[in-house]
Amino acid sequence: MPDTRSLLDEARAGDAEAFGELCRVHGTRLLRQAVVLCGNLTLAEDLAQDTLVEAWKCLHRYNGRCQFFTWLCAILLNRHRNTLRENRMRPAATFGGRNQDELEKPGGDPADHAALPDRAVELREQAVLVQKCIRALPPKHQQVIHLRFYVDDSLEGIAAALGCAVGTVKSRLFHALEKLRKMNEFSSQWSDFKSKGEMS
Repeated sequence: MPDTRSLLDEARAGDAEAFGELCRVHGTRLLRQAVVLCGNLTLAEDLAQDTLVEAWKCLHRYNGRCQFFTWLCAILLNRHRNTLRENRMRPAATFGGRNQDELEKPGGDPADHAALPDRAVELREQAVLVQKCIRALPPKHQQVIHLRFYVDDSLEGIAAALGCAVGTVKSRLFHALEKLRKMNEFSSQWSDFKSKGEMS
């Protein structure tokens, strides 16, 4: 795998080919994150592309204090929020449906949910429920939940990506988890989120 740091140095020096290689390295994973947000492959592709264009324009702002992918996801979240505001779009209420199957199996037929094992169906239904609850949170709380649980970065990395203090991230994460805990729909998923969101 190409060295991300070397590619970043070259890209910040104006090498568009180096940035293109960074896009190839992180593009698929970024697209998966966009699908989580949009629940629609076509919208997710547009969002991921928009994110990479924005990243190229402001690459000089990346200071290396967090993972490059986390920084990309912070841009992704901001672009998604702006798109919703500008177009007054409602986030899709699905996750892991047909479009997710298309992403996971390019060129193949989407999996038939009726043919999936019971546990797989249950996990998909849980994912839909979790996303529905997360979308009910304020944007700043959605950000930290997404970066902590879907991008799986550290509190320090999240703070660097968002340009705030670690204490701020801890506070937002705590309040976000508390709000989720109080949602009846989310109660069955609470233990998994709480264990991963511990502040230690």
